[in-house]
Amino acid sequence: MLMLLRLCLGERLRERVDGALRRFGARVRRLGGRAGQWRKWRQSRAAAERGAQEAIRRARHRADRDGNVIRPDSFRKPRKPH
Repeated sequence: MLMLLRLCLGERLRERVDGALRRFGARVRRLGGRAGQWRKWRQSRAAAERGAQEAIRRARHRADRDGNVIRPDSFRKPRKPH
């Protein structure tokens, strides 16, 4: 039906309609890409937040506090003599 209607239009009007449809299609694709990027951004941000919280939790549980100083368990191991 749309193709038949397009044939009934004049040449100039047909070019204008075709251009408008192309611009509309490009806009829809661009918006779809932005939506995908936004979703990936949110997921990566949430993953970074989880990773940071996990690192903080591990650091708190693997270290002793001596007042204001944090001393990790790895500092207690004997050092190699040089």
